[in-house]
Amino acid sequence: MAHAYTPGLRVTDHAVIRRTRRLPLPGTVLVETGKTLTAETPVARTELPGNVQTVNVASLLGVHQSDIADCMIKKEGDPVEAGEVIASTKSFFGLFRAKCTSPTKGSIESISAITGQVLLREPPIPVEVEAYVDGTVVEVLPREGVVMETSGAFVQGIFGIGGETAGVLHRLAESPKDPLTEAAIGPECKGKVVFGGSQVTGKALEKAVKMGARGVIVGGIDDQDLRAFLGYDLGVAITGSEEKGVTLVITEGFGRMAMARRTFDLLCSHEGRKCSINGATQIRAGVMRPEVVIPILGERVAAPASAVSEGLKIGSPVRGIREPYFGRLGTVSGLPPELQLLETEAKVRVLAVRFDGTEEDAILPRANVEMIEG
Repeated sequence: MAHAYTPGLRVTDHAVIRRTRRLPLPGTVLVETGKTLTAETPVARTELPGNVQTVNVASLLGVHQSDIADCMIKKEGDPVEAGEVIASTKSFFGLFRAKCTSPTKGSIESISAITGQVLLREPPIPVEVEAYVDGTVVEVLPREGVVMETSGAFVQGIFGIGGETAGVLHRLAESPKDPLTEAAIGPECKGKVVFGGSQVTGKALEKAVKMGARGVIVGGIDDQDLRAFLGYDLGVAITGSEEKGVTLVITEGFGRMAMARRTFDLLCSHEGRKCSINGATQIRAGVMRPEVVIPILGERVAAPASAVSEGLKIGSPVRGIREPYFGRLGTVSGLPPELQLLETEAKVRVLAVRFDGTEEDAILPRANVEMIEG
């Protein structure tokens, strides 16, 4: 049977998911191989160097740069407190004293007789990496972090914002076509990851933040609502660093787009379970997709989420990713091997797709669809 490879989203109820939890700088690993952890458990810890502040001591004391060594009360490496005197000088007969104080807590990094400046290093910034998913430590990376493994359901999205978080899944829509409105979000959403149907409004996202929801999963969002919620236009860089108080995962695309029935039913079947989500998205080199991981501890399935796809085959579920079929779902009904001529006069491989709600096959380039992997 003919088949072809095309990248796609993974939506499955049975997966083994591994995630590497790595520190930005070498530090200390806090757990051992074989430990079963919750998503919130710290697995590694380190300290980032504090920020540097420059103090022009020579200018503040009114002395020549080469003379500041004689004026310094604190030496290189000495700790200092905010407001503490680090240098001073006396004028004629000791009647007047000029002082220079530290603007911050930290330590003396360096003293320059060339510039007359002193560099202060603020206290180190502690950084902890958490497990992210409920699961088991399967590998320890010395001084770097660990590899976590869990079994359960796995859903990839099209787009997202916000970083890693976890909470109990809570449904706020009766069907995948229902929008997620402001009125549907109440105090019961606090600490939960809520999911709706076709679209979330900017007002609803603001209400989710106000009510303390940790995450929102929906089919689509209007780009104007997203811009209003963020307060700026997103560029082409990776998302995930936004600090808006909630993580958003879009499963279908922009605009009012019903969540795929398969995705909606999967989330409904796990309502009340704890899940981990991450809105980080990158569509350029090194593709990253937002994701929802629903651990089912104590169970293990055969294929990991990173397994290589077998490719498109007759009957494979797909989604259109370009007009005029953008966002529509269907199944592959044919994979002709020969190249076909497009209106642009380019010759490409095509496929036949029977989109939901239609009785005829649509012929389109294979690059115009993505596979929904199970």
